Amino acid sequence: MGTEHQHPVIRLPEGPWWDWEVIAWDTHQFRLAAGHDLTYHHGVELVFGEPAFVSCPAMFHDPVFRAPTSGELEAISRRVGGPPAVLVAFEADAHGEEPATGLVAAERLEIVHETVLRYWRPDAAPGQRFAPWVRPPGQ
Repeated sequence: MGTEHQHPVIRLPEGPWWDWEVIAWDTHQFRLAAGHDLTYHHGVELVFGEPAFVSCPAMFHDPVFRAPTSGELEAISRRVGGPPAVLVAFEADAHGEEPATGLVAAERLEIVHETVLRYWRPDAAPGQRFAPWVRPPGQ
């Protein structure tokens, strides 16, 4: 009998996290950002380390995170050569007729809760984080 892998539903910090978008994706990380209005800043990031599988809309709203189904776990396990350390599943509004399903398998997940500015501000406090695309003028 195989080992049963539990993939609990993620718990986000309290906050208005209804707007979501992908802000970084490469072989080492897949990063989602969320906030109540992504125009100027976001307040939470899901950072998936060493992503093995990602199926996710680029932008979405009001996700409902849930435990992956046994079918999703089996399909992803076959694709990545065994049960992933982290498997996150959700349904969200991606402006389609039906909710979009998101599924992310990775080696680890970090939830970062802090304000990240999405535009340059010369008077930002020391240590203020900026979105990956934000650069000081002239750079």
